[in-house]
Amino acid sequence: MIEIRALTEADRPWVTEQLTQRWGSPVMVTRGQVFDAPMLRGLLACEDTTPCGLLLYHIEDGACEIVTLDSWREGQGIGTALLNAARELAQQRGCTRLFLITTNDNLPAQAFYQKRGFRQAAVYPNAMEMARILKPEIPAIGLNGIPITDEIELEMVL
Repeated sequence: MIEIRALTEADRPWVTEQLTQRWGSPVMVTRGQVFDAPMLRGLLACEDTTPCGLLLYHIEDGACEIVTLDSWREGQGIGTALLNAARELAQQRGCTRLFLITTNDNLPAQAFYQKRGFRQAAVYPNAMEMARILKPEIPAIGLNGIPITDEIELEMVL
């Protein structure tokens, strides 16, 4: 049974460690905005008190941005459970849209979100050039050898 709960201050060091291992640093960059991700609000998926998924979000101007969504056991419904909880939370907070940024190489993420009702809202060509200035750890080549060049915005209207 997967339990979803809000992140607490006690979780912040663990979040920092996980993001550093998974993404090269705890800094996240979307649309030229830099986030100190461990300081963001978030949701933690746990099974028997063992963390198995993480979603960090930022709410501004009636929109909820999913800054990162990670599952340590893909294909078991953890990401979907976190996404559903984020959608519910965003609606409760009066948001009119839920959105995220991914990169052009991340075809599995694009498929995951589109299967769950997200639609492509925008493409930001060559956005990763600026993102690398803000976060040099971002690799030039991504999944399946695809150069990481563009940001893709996916959204769900609430």
